Amino acid sequence: MSSSAPQIGFDRFIHLDWVAAALTVSTGVAPVDALSDLLESSCLGKEARAKTQTKLNALCLQPRPELAEFIDRGRCMVRGGDQSNTVIAFAWGAAIAAYPFFGRIAELVGRLTLIQGDCSISEIHRRMSEVYGDREITKRATQAVLQTQANWGVLERVENGRRLIRLAATEIQHEEFTAWLIEAGVRYTGKPVSVASLQSMPVLFPFSLTRPLGYVVSKSVNLSLRSEGPSNQFVALREKI
Repeated sequence: MSSSAPQIGFDRFIHLDWVAAALTVSTGVAPVDALSDLLESSCLGKEARAKTQTKLNALCLQPRPELAEFIDRGRCMVRGGDQSNTVIAFAWGAAIAAYPFFGRIAELVGRLTLIQGDCSISEIHRRMSEVYGDREITKRATQAVLQTQANWGVLERVENGRRLIRLAATEIQHEEFTAWLIEAGVRYTGKPVSVASLQSMPVLFPFSLTRPLGYVVSKSVNLSLRSEGPSNQFVALREKI
């Protein structure tokens, strides 16, 4: 095991219903006990419940300080939008922004399924092991993320779990939510992203961003456009004063 291997962070299966429950708690719609009761009824052991709660805190309830404002904006959009689509979009955006490991798997799946719509799970494991080390924790965490993404309705596992099929993308028509997902993608990459590539960003493969993306970015108070040459524009996080 390499001592220089990056941290994994996201190593638990997270059911979409748990994220939805955490959202209702965070927005005051449901009491705090509602999430605890749901996790307890899911037959998780004490240690598993604690680790799952830690992930839900990072995604929704108690995000890291540098992500708190970003997460809060996402929560507000879920509260005012279509629950069937926005909970998945929120969960995905929060996960790729908060957990690079989750984002790396999402990016790999997006790239490998782009042409034919499917890929082998063994290929995902191999490529993740190259970055995070060929160790058991990497394999378990990769399986947990893939299981999570399948539960969130963006993938289907076939051939006895050996292959992944990319499911139909969810259309995102809300301009503010579109900008929020783009911001999540930029936060994951850690660098400016070409506006021309936003529509096909592998890490955002579960979503079809239907709005004019250059216009959406130009209206956002959290994103900025940068020009490099006469025809190359990049989107970056806007620096806060």
